[in-house]
Amino acid sequence: MQIYKVGGAVRDRLLGKPVTDIDWVVVGATTEEMLAKGYRPVGADFPVFLHPKSGEEYALARTERKSGRGYGGFTFHASPEVTLEEDLIRRDLTINAMAEDDQQNLTDPYHGQRDLEERILRHVSPAFAEDPLRVLRVARFAARYAELGFKVAPETLELMRQLSESGELEALTAERSWKEISRALMEDQPQVFIQVLRDCGALKVLMPEVDALFGVPQPEAHHPEIDSGIHTLSVLEQSALHKQPLTVRWACLLHDLGKGLTPEEEWPRHIAHEHKGLKLIKAVNERFKAPKDCQELALLVGQYHTHGHRALELKASTLLELLQSFDVYRRPQRFEEFIVACEMDARGRKGLEQRSYPQADYLRGAANVARGVAVQPLLEKGFKGPELGEALKRERLKALKAYKESAAS
Repeated sequence: MQIYKVGGAVRDRLLGKPVTDIDWVVVGATTEEMLAKGYRPVGADFPVFLHPKSGEEYALARTERKSGRGYGGFTFHASPEVTLEEDLIRRDLTINAMAEDDQQNLTDPYHGQRDLEERILRHVSPAFAEDPLRVLRVARFAARYAELGFKVAPETLELMRQLSESGELEALTAERSWKEISRALMEDQPQVFIQVLRDCGALKVLMPEVDALFGVPQPEAHHPEIDSGIHTLSVLEQSALHKQPLTVRWACLLHDLGKGLTPEEEWPRHIAHEHKGLKLIKAVNERFKAPKDCQELALLVGQYHTHGHRALELKASTLLELLQSFDVYRRPQRFEEFIVACEMDARGRKGLEQRSYPQADYLRGAANVARGVAVQPLLEKGFKGPELGEALKRERLKALKAYKESAAS
């Protein structure tokens, strides 16, 4: 029995990056031997075991063969005869197909170290094209390592293109897709993930609503970058630069989908794109079964982001309606995430990345004013039920009018 550290742990050590998860592969062992040593089985489809002390995953060396569609369409064969090289060749990228023994001696049959040095994301073998999930994984790695100068090899991008055109991407489950998408959006350069998906034709399969934004012009006065797709990438980039959570990044990606529905004769204006985009945002949310908080914020940002930009001009009554829509009294964090998503939208424009956004503090102040209206005096006056709600609304409107006047003076 020989045990090797494999995959990301080896890659990240060679890159000088912190190693978090460690995967191990065991060559020359049987399931019975692993059980006898106290390892606990966890793999339903292939033999993976948890170490009796560390709890880390140890997998028996295995080969795989395509047997159906999608990510799960494989049959696996594990036996003591499977070599380390046979196990490594089934992996996605050369930089993930290296192994180390306990002396840090490197096994690198597919030249992963060379590709690390040359900053190339290259597939290990033609079997890469058998697994559609790898399209998303490679795009995610491109986003993760973009800051180091990594690029997808042309021949790998071509295989990704073939996969995108094959219909295999449609076989991915919502859960698997969302896992990759959400992880990619939390990388330092998530816009690279979207760009790579577009470069290989996967974006128009997975998110045609986002793909449709590219080539759609906007008014140059407000959008020096002009192209709606480029703007979306820039907004996503800003959300990562400002370390925003997944909810905000997802909303930033989807906020302008309505612009893809604007008839060409109306370009570059996009009248009511906020409302038109809601059905598209809903469709993308449902397609990937995004978490509820991501779904809600994406819809609210899509509908109200222009309200955010015009916050200083809004009537007090419109401002109150906006605050009510977000339920700022019970969900203050959601409104804060809306504010920062609007700010990312304002900064995701060519040459305007450093602009100030006074609307943010104005909206925060308005929310504090509305929340500050006390209920107790109204109860003491005898208001209850629906009447209490209306009285509270009147008092909040009065407070917002005073706030608006003081802000203008």
